[in-house]
Amino acid sequence: MCIRDSLEVGGSTRKSMEFYQVAEPEVKSLASETGELANLLVEEQGMGVYLMRSKGEEAVDLDTYAGRRTHLHTTALGKAILAHLPEPRVEEIIEQRGLERKTPRSVGSREELFEALEEIRDRGYAIDDGERLEGLRCIAAPIKDSADEVLGAISVSAPASRVSDDDLHGRLPERVLSAANVVELNINY
Repeated sequence: MCIRDSLEVGGSTRKSMEFYQVAEPEVKSLASETGELANLLVEEQGMGVYLMRSKGEEAVDLDTYAGRRTHLHTTALGKAILAHLPEPRVEEIIEQRGLERKTPRSVGSREELFEALEEIRDRGYAIDDGERLEGLRCIAAPIKDSADEVLGAISVSAPASRVSDDDLHGRLPERVLSAANVVELNINY
């Protein structure tokens, strides 16, 4: 690893730590208020990296531990991030990482992904309805800095049996968007 690469990794790590420290209370609050699993994710080298998770009283125990890497296109968190990256960067990630389907519901083509990303930008939040794990629903919102660059995303996940379609497009997105807004305000001001 050359000095430039070391500096970039160090800068990325520092930025992630600041982001983590500011976001941590909101992730915990989101988990506590919903009773479900809340996560924080960042993009690193074309993959999603979980920075933290917090479990509410009824949360399922998933494999979203800190440091775990995942394909961005298969999670609400990752799609919330991809929707706010420049298109050439998204194309680069597709080229590097591909669009492997984790379940039959996963995004599997470039066209399908770009259509989903447009919907996410219009709606303001992303949904994973069994795309990474069958039977799991997740809602995520991007967190952006004052220059409108995406820093990461925050989410809440729950078994599909506990998340109705109304929840998926009503109370849960409102709560996740509120948490993202608080983190953005604390980071930017």
